[in-house]
Amino acid sequence: MSLAGETALPHPEKAPARQSPPDTGSEFTPLLRNVKGQDLLERRTGWYARTIATNALGLAAVVTGMALVGDSWWVLALAPVLAVLCARTAFIGHDAGHAQISGNRVTNRRIGLIHGNLLLGMSYAWWNDKHNRHHANPNHIDKDPDVAADVLVFTSKQAAQRVGFRGWLTRHQAWLFFPLTLLEGLALKLYGFQDLRRQTGRERLVEGALLIAHIAGYVTLLLTTMPLAHALAFAALHQALFGLHLGMAFAPNHKGMDMPDPDGEKWGHLRRQVLTSRNVRGGFFTDWFLGGLNYQIEHHLFPSMPRPHLRLAQSAVKAHCRDVGIPYAETGLVDTYRQALRHMHEVGEPLRADI
Repeated sequence: MSLAGETALPHPEKAPARQSPPDTGSEFTPLLRNVKGQDLLERRTGWYARTIATNALGLAAVVTGMALVGDSWWVLALAPVLAVLCARTAFIGHDAGHAQISGNRVTNRRIGLIHGNLLLGMSYAWWNDKHNRHHANPNHIDKDPDVAADVLVFTSKQAAQRVGFRGWLTRHQAWLFFPLTLLEGLALKLYGFQDLRRQTGRERLVEGALLIAHIAGYVTLLLTTMPLAHALAFAALHQALFGLHLGMAFAPNHKGMDMPDPDGEKWGHLRRQVLTSRNVRGGFFTDWFLGGLNYQIEHHLFPSMPRPHLRLAQSAVKAHCRDVGIPYAETGLVDTYRQALRHMHEVGEPLRADI
C-alpha cells in the first residue's frame, strides 16, 4: 500500500518485508560506537529525579484539589489532568523497566513497582515480560505479543480465522481502535492480576500486595473526597482518558510497518529494529505527550538510552541508515495514526468483502 510521506509498505501476507540482505554485526557496530562516543548511553539521574519529583507534586496537587472540590461536579475537571499525570507515571515505569533511570537493577525495579503497581495498578513484572519480548522481535507475528491475535488482528491470515463477534470486530477494527483504547486502563489492571499466576514466591507476594494496595487506595481516595455519584463518574472519565492516552502513545509506532517473514531470512539488530518502527515528527509537545516514544527507532536500537538523549541520537541514526541503505520511517503525529488505522482497515478487508 502506498502511504503519503513514507516509503510504500508491502502487505504482510503478500511478501517478506524488505528483501534486503540480512544484517551483519558491522552494520550496527559503527553506530553503536558513535553513540557511545557521544556519551548518549550515560544515565541522566538528575533529569529523572526532577521528572519523578515533578510528577509526584502534580499527583499530590490533584489529590488536594479532589479533597477541596469533591462535593462539586467541577471535580470532574481534574479527571483529565489525573489521566495525563498517570500517563507520565507509566512513562517513568516504562523507562525504569529498560534500565534507563539507574544502572542498579534493584533501584529500577523499585521505581517500576512504585510507578506501575502502586500508583497505576499495573503489574511491573507483567509489563516487563511482555514488553521485552516485543523489543526482542518487533512485529514478528510468532514472537511479538503486541501483534498476536487478540481483540485486534494485524495480518490477513489472522483475520481469516475470525468468525462471529470477533469477525465483526475485525471488519470494523480501524473504526473501533480509539473507542477500545478507552478500556485500556482497566485491561492493564486485569492483565496484572492474571499474571500473578505466572509469578512465584516473593515476586508474586510483592506484586500482588501492591496491586491490591492501589485498588484500596484509589477507592478510598474517591469515596473520602466526593459523593458516590461523583466518584463513579470521576473513575469512569479518568480511566477512559488514561487508556486513550496510553493507546495514542504506544500503539501507532509499529502498526503498518514491515513484519518479518517468520520463515525467511533473519535480520540483525539494526534492520530488525529500524524496518519495523516508525518515528513521529514534532517538537517539545510531541516529545512530552508521547513520553519520548516518538523516537521509536532510536528507542528500539538503544532501549537503555535515557529518554532525553533519544532526540540527540536521531541525527546519527538517520545518517547511518542512509549510509547503509536502510529506509528511516518518520511522519507527522496525525499521519502516524492514519497509517496505523489504514493498515488495520486493510487487514479486515477480506471479511468485509465476504458480506
